[in-house]
Amino acid sequence: MPKSQDSVGRRGFLRTTATGAAGIVAGGTPGLGPTRLVPDQSAVPSDLTLRVKALESLLVDKGLVDPAALDRIVDAFETKIGPRNGARVVARAWIDPAYKKRLLADAATAMEELGFHRHQGEDIVALENTAKVHNMVVCTLCSCYPWPLLGLPPVWYKSAPYRSRAVIDPRGVLKEFGLDIGTDVAVRVWDSTSEVRYIVLPERPAGSEGLSEDALAALVTRDAMLGTARVTLTATEVRG
Repeated sequence: MPKSQDSVGRRGFLRTTATGAAGIVAGGTPGLGPTRLVPDQSAVPSDLTLRVKALESLLVDKGLVDPAALDRIVDAFETKIGPRNGARVVARAWIDPAYKKRLLADAATAMEELGFHRHQGEDIVALENTAKVHNMVVCTLCSCYPWPLLGLPPVWYKSAPYRSRAVIDPRGVLKEFGLDIGTDVAVRVWDSTSEVRYIVLPERPAGSEGLSEDALAALVTRDAMLGTARVTLTATEVRG
């Protein structure tokens, strides 16, 4: 969280956001086109988000919820769980062909080998990106998402434009994320549900052969495991 928000406290920030944005929502959200996917600092939270923020602030003010406990939960998902768990799975698959084979055949069992378990009983499917196939993940009905592996979902993943356009025009959406997928590459869109969640196994970047498993895991981003980004390697990382 930015330091400017820390200075007033997370609770105060939530309360201010909920109160200040409510009036803007009532009058609409000028300047935000229906196809905008990249979050803007001026974007107004959805009505549901505002209600949640207001409810959280109310519960804290009445002493029914411990703000420190809430902060620990948020911090766990933001910095300790996701996307580090998923990145470790990807890195292991890159360096261990046998593990990769098990991951693609039965992702849930393979992930348990690394100590990661399904928290809600949902099945997990691993999708491999190759030079000829690019996978991307969406949830058209709501925002089903592999929390134990990727942590908190990004705002754009839950947005209506992404959820609708990812299915209708996946190449166009990927281009907005900076990925220009060639016509010789098949783009496959996978729709998450409450029963089945997906994680993309991105292509390993060229020049990373000498990196350790930990170093490889540090390269893997949440967006790459959703199929909206590639894993890249800088010149410094190549030199080690």
